[in-house]
Amino acid sequence: MNLFTALRDLVLKEVAALVEAGELPQNLDTSAIAVEPPREAGHGDVATNAAMVLAKPAKRPPREIAQLIAERLKHAPDIEAVEVAGAGFINLRLAPSFWHARLREILREGADYGVVNLGKGAPVNVEYVSANPTGPLHVGHGRGTVFGDVLANLLQRLGYKVTREYYINDAGAQVDVLARSAHLRYREALGEVIGDIPEGLYPGDYLKPVGAALAARDGAKWRDVSEADWLPVVRGAAIDAMLRLIKDDLAALGVRHEVFTSERKLVEDGKVEAAFRQLEADGLIYTGVLEPPKGKPAPDDWEPRPQSLFRATKFGDDVDRPLKKSDGSWTYFATDIAYHRDKIARGFNDLIDVWGADHGGYIKRMQAAVNALSGGAAKLDVKVCQLVKLLDNGEPVKMSKRSGQFVTLRDVVERVGKDVVRFILLTRRNDAPLDFDLAKVTEQSKDNPIFYVQYAHARIHSVLRRVAEEMPEIARDVGSLEAAAFDALSDEAELGLIKLAATWPRVLEQAALAHEPHRLAFFLNDLAAAFHRLWNKGNDDPRFRFMILSDSRTTQARLGLIVGVGLVIAAGLTIFGIEPVEEMRA
Repeated sequence: MNLFTALRDLVLKEVAALVEAGELPQNLDTSAIAVEPPREAGHGDVATNAAMVLAKPAKRPPREIAQLIAERLKHAPDIEAVEVAGAGFINLRLAPSFWHARLREILREGADYGVVNLGKGAPVNVEYVSANPTGPLHVGHGRGTVFGDVLANLLQRLGYKVTREYYINDAGAQVDVLARSAHLRYREALGEVIGDIPEGLYPGDYLKPVGAALAARDGAKWRDVSEADWLPVVRGAAIDAMLRLIKDDLAALGVRHEVFTSERKLVEDGKVEAAFRQLEADGLIYTGVLEPPKGKPAPDDWEPRPQSLFRATKFGDDVDRPLKKSDGSWTYFATDIAYHRDKIARGFNDLIDVWGADHGGYIKRMQAAVNALSGGAAKLDVKVCQLVKLLDNGEPVKMSKRSGQFVTLRDVVERVGKDVVRFILLTRRNDAPLDFDLAKVTEQSKDNPIFYVQYAHARIHSVLRRVAEEMPEIARDVGSLEAAAFDALSDEAELGLIKLAATWPRVLEQAALAHEPHRLAFFLNDLAAAFHRLWNKGNDDPRFRFMILSDSRTTQARLGLIVGVGLVIAAGLTIFGIEPVEEMRA
């Protein structure tokens, strides 16, 4: 149960009762009424803005309305205290019995606690990674990869029909550079001394197997022919090899996409032309000359000559955008439009794209295009992931020999483990830079978020093991713990831990609606910290230990508390694609 939703329903019920009694006017708009955590914990457990929302349409002072609502709420079950504060906010303090009921709910629902059918089977397309197929993934790609994958897990858990998609940028100039680089390695495999890799080509060792495979398959067939003859063949072989490499890198991180869409195939199948014709038929294409950008370098698609322009400004963009250059070739934007039109044609009106930091300026034009193509039916949410700074004990990490340019994602996963990577890369908002220190993320301390969360889960299971040994008479199955005497949990720290765990349904829902999976990492870290504080309180004062040999009743209640916390932690880690551990090993 989302307790905030349930309490909002209670507030709405009391408002309706006041309307029926003639104390408030009919037909009030209550849609903006909210029940949320108060700004300061000392003000109570929850607060509502109901009186503030209703004051203007009811033509009465907000405090006056607040007093009417507060008087009715005082008599509601499980509400211990009601206070009208400020201009008319209503603060509620809930009885311990309310929180004990939430703990029973957590134990009863287990891994499903907080899970609601928010999506109701609606299809949603999450496109992430989509790195150019020119080499292995680097740690910067890893951030968008983890963001997209955990977001997809979250949406799927809450009832959306999620498709994970990778867009292969295999039609641009960069794959021709890849082909030339692979051809150089092919000649090397045939015995030619190639010397230093020329400027502008990809220098990494990862292309050596591509050249060797070509040489083994075709011999010297492509060595002495013109580039026009060998380029398509080598390009295709190189792209296929890079995609296999990328898929292997993703698999090492626990990521698998259901759909891979080729940019080149979109062009060859005439889908770029079809998208252009649709926009043209809708009167959204015209021939014009764009003004050069003021105060910054001109983009690649700018020309001081007439071009076919999309009326992007009609849909909220800053300027109209070129789709076809003066020589008749398509711009990158044109192929991206065709790709999103293809998604819409496949039945997706809910589109999420996860992009790198250098694509922020591209968002408005793409959203404008999706709006135009779908007649406003489809929505595109773009999440930009900022840069990752890779460190080792505070020092920048040098580039990998394998890549020749950067540290590969596979290097990082093999060094610290996929679970560490999947969690740490979500410990900051996606739009904030992130430092990833290889030494810090593996140390066993409270400063390491993934260790801190896993350690809480492991400590809970260590208590269960100890109780099994020293107090075997206590039933430890979830059903028995759900029936425990939770009135024994009366300390503010114990109740505070329940209160925090009980906000999990709200965290899940808000993270899904905002497309912000980092909220789960923040919550799990907070929950683990609250658990560790209670553990330490027991170390300082034996009365608060989880196991008290002389008091089976309290011990079982506290077991119920920590098992409930463990269930929430495990549910969160599972969405991350991380296996919760029951024992920590150095």
